[in-house]
Amino acid sequence: MKTIETGSTLRAELAKLPKPLVLVPTMGALHEGHLSLIRRARELAGPTGTVVVSIFVNPIQFDRASDLEGYPRPMEADLAVCEAEGVDVVFTPEVSSMYFPDRSITVLEQSLSQTLCGATRPGHFDGVCTVVLKLFLLSGCEIAVFGEKDYQQLAIIRRMVRDLNVPVEIVGGPTVREADGLAMSSRNVKLTAEQRADAPRIRKALLKASEALTKEEILQIASEEISASPLTRIDYLSLVDAETLQPVDDLNRPTVLATAVFYGDVRLIDNIQISAR
Repeated sequence: MKTIETGSTLRAELAKLPKPLVLVPTMGALHEGHLSLIRRARELAGPTGTVVVSIFVNPIQFDRASDLEGYPRPMEADLAVCEAEGVDVVFTPEVSSMYFPDRSITVLEQSLSQTLCGATRPGHFDGVCTVVLKLFLLSGCEIAVFGEKDYQQLAIIRRMVRDLNVPVEIVGGPTVREADGLAMSSRNVKLTAEQRADAPRIRKALLKASEALTKEEILQIASEEISASPLTRIDYLSLVDAETLQPVDDLNRPTVLATAVFYGDVRLIDNIQISAR
């Protein structure tokens, strides 16, 4: 396994390696959810292709300085995990390697990012699109794998690839969960024992609400179930079109029930897809 720290070296090294080249972009603190994406990448690359994992805590997608500062960065452990999973190349750039001090170009998304996480985190998905496009260009990947837990991110990356004619196939990987249903996240380790014990209520609330027959019932049930705990604070709870991410009035198309919930300063997200009624 090679570890590469600069974009110019990455481009030169990957040009020598066999195709297909499959990229798994991450911000590190790798857990089983990330490993499922890496394993999916290996399936797509086959025994002779190349799997690349990027580990980069992207500063321009954070809306809270405290969140950026406190984001876990267990690089040594992450590299060991990648080695064990048979990753071919790990890209670990410094911020100075990814962004010029006087940078003035950003990829802007003006539709899908206006709801859900984007509504309360202005500029977040512009930062995501910018860094992901840079990773696509630096790696020259043909396929990239993203998790469905970040449903809005996945939808936005697919839209960016469509709108900008980026020659990269986007593959989604299902959300990986703890035994009690909590979606795996690098932020879970920041929960107190009491918060961690309570957090599975998010998944339970979404599952219960998804059985309702109207938008109003779905949102009411989910809200009541999550808010029943004094530990929670709902950032958003929305039912949106599965493709456009715009709010819906009925269930005649596939929809997504998505939420972000605070436990103290820890913000957890989850979603469930609902078939058309």
